[in-house]
Parts: sequence; C-alpha cells; structure tokens
Amino acid sequence: MIASLYGKLEALSTDWAIINVNGIGFRVYLPTSTLSTLGAMGTEVKLHTYFHLREDNASLYGFTDADELRLFQSLISVSGLGPRLALAMLSAMPIEGLITAIIGGSVELLTEIPGIGKKMANRLILELKDKLGTGWVSTEAAQITGENTEVLAALTSLGYSVAEATHAVAGLPPGSTMSLEDKIKLALTYFATR
Repeated sequence: MIASLYGKLEALSTDWAIINVNGIGFRVYLPTSTLSTLGAMGTEVKLHTYFHLREDNASLYGFTDADELRLFQSLISVSGLGPRLALAMLSAMPIEGLITAIIGGSVELLTEIPGIGKKMANRLILELKDKLGTGWVSTEAAQITGENTEVLAALTSLGYSVAEATHAVAGLPPGSTMSLEDKIKLALTYFATR
C-alpha cells in the first residue's frame, strides 16, 4: 500500500491537495490543520498516508504527523464511522482535544463536531476510551481527562476553541478540591493574561 508521499504541491482545494511524485499526481484528502501547513505551490511536501479501498472508491488520506494518522486509523475502526467523517473530526479539533473528549467521556464536546450526534459520540467513547487511554495521553491531556472535562466543556460552550480551552484547563492545579465554578473562574484568568 501507499504509506507515504514525498513530492511537490501541485494544487489545493478545501479538503484535498494534489502531490506530484515524479510526474504522477496523487489526490490526497487532508484535514484542514494539515492543509494550512503545506505551504505555497511547488513546495516539497512529505505526508504519511492511508489508502482506503472500497468496491466503488479508492481514496488516499494524508497527514503531516504520524500520530494524526494513527488517530485517524483508530477513528475509522469505530463501526459506522467512515474516513470522511474521521477527517472532519480531525479538522474540527486538534488531536489533544479529540483524545481528551473521548477519554473523558465528553459527549457534549464530541457532538459539537458537525456530523457527530449523541449516538455516534457514545459509540466513539465506548469503543475508543480504553484504546486511546493506553499510550496516547500526553501529560496535558492526562490532567484534563477525568476531573476537568466539565471545565473544558464549559469553556467551549462560552465560545473558546477546544485548543484554547485545553491550554487554559492545563494550567489548573491537578487534584484540586475546588468547586466547578471556581475552576472555571481560574481557567478564565488564562485568557485575561494573554
């Protein structure tokens, strides 16, 4: 299979790019976070790829980061979740936020992603919580899972992006006995100091 591509960026769209590898143009579907890092036309690009083959379609999905590819493969292992929806999830949230939402069991955060309803959010949590919990959680995400997911959900409901909320919540003292309201107030001070 096609595990990676290295070539020149030939064309860009809203959800794909064409990478020219020795005269052959590969259309690769990418999350928006990856699309924004590709650079100008003619730039040399290296992507980790996943080749998805069905009876009626063959598609190539690309990622600049191996962890992003690994998370994509975990997401499409969930029954009823295809590669296009997994790509939309990676476009809507950074990896840390997505893993935190799944491990923390935050249905509210997951349903903010277009195309993810409560049923799918619960299925993601059920099928991936243990799988992502081993070996995936960074120090920052580990602090957020469990005790601070409600704070993360409150900040995103106030209009902050998941990435901003994740950084604010990471600054909270671990194992704190503060009330939810006090944690939210303390997390909001992160935005006041920026």
